[in-house]
Amino acid sequence: MYISEKEIEIRYAETDQMGVVYHANYLVWMEIGRTKLIEDLGYAYAQLEEDGYLAPVTDLSIQYKASMKYGQKATVRTWVESHGKVRTVYGYEIVHENGVISATAKSEHVVVKKGSFRPVSLKKIAPDWDAKYIEIQRCKD
Repeated sequence: MYISEKEIEIRYAETDQMGVVYHANYLVWMEIGRTKLIEDLGYAYAQLEEDGYLAPVTDLSIQYKASMKYGQKATVRTWVESHGKVRTVYGYEIVHENGVISATAKSEHVVVKKGSFRPVSLKKIAPDWDAKYIEIQRCKD
């Protein structure tokens, strides 16, 4: 299993009136983590879109464990939890500098044609990318 890591400097604008990172920012950080994972593997999500495909989120779960605050640094760890014919599930850990887990999450995505939103197999449009996901996925079938 391959795990990508991306450090995030927490900005003041990402916090609420309590000085704690607003919960929706974790979703943005997850997107940053996915993009970094894809780039680490040698691919580009932007190219997928240019080729006429999208990978919308179809399911999301997140568990908040320890708050983060302005001035801290978070590390987003991202991996491919599972990858099938049409669905890819990414796993995430967002951790404090001292290693304490702030949140864990999973997001499910399906590749679709841009115009019709009809599902399409990643294997059909990017066979090497598909093979890499199968190779590095955490949960083997």
